[in-house]
Amino acid sequence: MRIGFDAKRAFNNTSGLGNYSRNTIKLLADRYPENQYLLYTPGINGNLDFILPKGSSIKTPGSAIGKYLGPLWRSVALSGRLRRDNIDLYHGLSHDLPVGIKNLKFKKVVTIHDMIAYRHPEMFSPVNRFIYQHKIAHSCRAADMIIAISRSTKQDIMEFLDVDPSIIRVVYQTCDPLFFKTAGTSARHRVREKFSLPRNFLLSVGTIEPRKNLVSVIKAMHLGKIDMPLVVVGKKTSFTKTIYENIASFGVRHVHFLENISTEDLAVIYRLAAAFVYPSLYEGFGIPILEALCSGTPVITSTGSCFGETGGPGSLYVSPLEIEEIAAAIKMVLTDHELRQKMVDSGLDFAQNFRHGLIAEKMMDVYNMTLNSKT
Repeated sequence: MRIGFDAKRAFNNTSGLGNYSRNTIKLLADRYPENQYLLYTPGINGNLDFILPKGSSIKTPGSAIGKYLGPLWRSVALSGRLRRDNIDLYHGLSHDLPVGIKNLKFKKVVTIHDMIAYRHPEMFSPVNRFIYQHKIAHSCRAADMIIAISRSTKQDIMEFLDVDPSIIRVVYQTCDPLFFKTAGTSARHRVREKFSLPRNFLLSVGTIEPRKNLVSVIKAMHLGKIDMPLVVVGKKTSFTKTIYENIASFGVRHVHFLENISTEDLAVIYRLAAAFVYPSLYEGFGIPILEALCSGTPVITSTGSCFGETGGPGSLYVSPLEIEEIAAAIKMVLTDHELRQKMVDSGLDFAQNFRHGLIAEKMMDVYNMTLNSKT
């Protein structure tokens, strides 16, 4: 089988959709080496360490115009390239299918990661909201099969776009193999020294933006008089100023910000944390939750959305805007050692539902089902 991928994120994004793209390509190439994998990208970030899997090849624009106008090539001109390359199936790994692809003979699959632009349009500028909504709606109309990364996302697709549920399949994400591995004493010591980490700390991971709801964590630490350092790992944005203002206003001490952390180091940081606190307002899947579970770190996260699907029965769930609930949950995990151990054991057990081999099998099942469909 000749499978084409939208690989822009795989070669250019360091987290989020980039991780999903890299993991998917690698899992399938490793488990199903009999196939050919064609990775389409307008350019490559030379600083990104992505080792090309065996059986795969990179496809970039052949013209100077395509190289300088990468987004246009990816969204418009790519359809013609795909037709000439004689592929059997094309998978848009991050919401996107190019214009003109619908009527081409090969099969089309798209992964929809979330419906934030529909569920929470207030989180976007008018221009960005239009772009995201238009892109997702077009891709869902053009696809023969849609992959939703959670049941929650599937329900949102059906609600907002009135898509036939028979062409939506739920295939969960997995995370980098490093999160499934234990960290020895030397690795823990190295990472603790490298980032000057305190002996015990709470952990938050994710881009610093309103949706991640770090403000509620800071308020909860103040309300609950939780005198434990907080380590925040994530890309800083303009919203970071608001976070600093809240830290100062509520007198929360010892908040450490880390950015551009390698996956290897992040996996160890999870294992060093006393608890992972993630009261996000909305996610399509919530990959940091899975990373924490795999690392044996107790998880406190939100009710609703996809959080129960990812966090499983061993996590603690709070209303993300109820500060007292968040504070109480943090204090429970820090003081009830029996509860903490149950959360760790349950989390490690539940994380097996997202092991690499199982996810690869489910993805290939979707491909084969799509190829055998008559549409």
